[in-house]
Amino acid sequence: MSVQTSSAQSIAANLDSSDASSFNEMNAILSSMKRAHLKSGPADAELRQDRLLRAIRLLKENRVALSQAMSEDFGHRSTYQSMVADITTSIRALQHAAEHVAQWMAAETIDTEQAGLQARIQPQPLGVVGVISPWNFPLNLSFGPLAGIFSAGNTVMLKPSELTPRTSELVAELVGRYFDPMEFVVVLGDSQIAQQFSSLPFDHLLFTGSTAVGKLVMRAASENLVPVTLELGGKSPVVIAPDADVSTAVARTLTIKTFNAGQICLSPDYILLPQGAEEQLIDAAQQFIRQSFPTLQTNTDYTAIISDRHYQRLVHLLEDAQQKGARVISLAPDDEVDFDASSRKIAPHLVLDVTDDMAIMQEEIFGPLLPVKTYHEPEDAIDYVNQHPRPLAAYYFGESQTQQAQFASQTTSGGLVINDVMTHVTIEDLPFGGVGASGMGAYHGIHGFRRFSHAKPIVIQNQEGTSNLRLRAPYADKLAQLEDFLAQ
Repeated sequence: MSVQTSSAQSIAANLDSSDASSFNEMNAILSSMKRAHLKSGPADAELRQDRLLRAIRLLKENRVALSQAMSEDFGHRSTYQSMVADITTSIRALQHAAEHVAQWMAAETIDTEQAGLQARIQPQPLGVVGVISPWNFPLNLSFGPLAGIFSAGNTVMLKPSELTPRTSELVAELVGRYFDPMEFVVVLGDSQIAQQFSSLPFDHLLFTGSTAVGKLVMRAASENLVPVTLELGGKSPVVIAPDADVSTAVARTLTIKTFNAGQICLSPDYILLPQGAEEQLIDAAQQFIRQSFPTLQTNTDYTAIISDRHYQRLVHLLEDAQQKGARVISLAPDDEVDFDASSRKIAPHLVLDVTDDMAIMQEEIFGPLLPVKTYHEPEDAIDYVNQHPRPLAAYYFGESQTQQAQFASQTTSGGLVINDVMTHVTIEDLPFGGVGASGMGAYHGIHGFRRFSHAKPIVIQNQEGTSNLRLRAPYADKLAQLEDFLAQ
């Protein structure tokens, strides 16, 4: 285990999980940060804005190196995808917070309806927030949350994914240049270090990842009563209504299903399609891929699967579905293989005639495979969604406003997008988060500021203490007045 201090006096802890002292080392760093936070007092608007702007500078000034690191970690990753989804999106979130932080910090005056009392709600920083970020968008899901964390006046310890080691190491180095060690610390290490990290007594802990790991993080955090925000995933459905334009629905669905090769927590996980529309869907999917990706294996726009283990898992999902009777349709160009272990690139696949005993309908896919299940009546689609764990997002395609409203009111998901996919995350002041098995708590925009703040009620009593007198003995006269009130 080593703790390195850069020229900018920031700390990056590169920890060895076999070293029993690693937890104590992290806890010591956290304790130092907590003491510094208390000693310095709440950060003013100028400091909060400065932290947000420094995070923006870090991303802008190092965008090429960061994009290259992400591509190396993936085996190959589209530079455009890295620039737009990891760097630009994070910058926009941080910039939005920097522009609004002074407004968000203002106390809210409350009408007490009681003589002599003044009341307000004062947002207060929580302290030190822990962030465990995943590999699929290693910058977006590390720096995006900083918009809420820094604007709320907190400092942060980040544990990035070990599956993107080059990116994580570069982030640790850069944070050391742009931030003081009592503002922002990056902890590097394997999954065991992440487990220990989730056991630290943070003032709040944000985890983004799978539902299974989210349960472990919540259990570890509960030992210290650390409040958690869990951004998980699940199987986000696409419901294509009978009155929908199938070609449009397929194009918009596959736009996201092929972005980052479907390795997105909000990626469509299956389609619910009116019975009889299967061939129309297949034709539309083939046409979309021909236009968007005339090649795949050598196409710099098409991203590889993150690791050999994840690649093999996706191939197994296809094989399992086929063995159990599914009709698997590869969307690979005619002269290309469906998947290649050396490149870890998997062509988009449609999987029709799926049944719930297939692994592909039980697991979150996190890849370019798209199961298609048919239904008879619109109510059947709603029933199917409701019979399964609540997803991080649901996507509905259809023109009837009555049917749109019915789907919105009768299903529960972290977010709902009508006639598009994943668009909701681009609107900064919409809350982003899950519900049930897909997570708890939401952030983005002002919702992130509130998530990482304590809404502290402050009441000021006047000299006469009018409202306090009703609780002071003797009670006889007060009881008579109370009984008159209750009798009305």
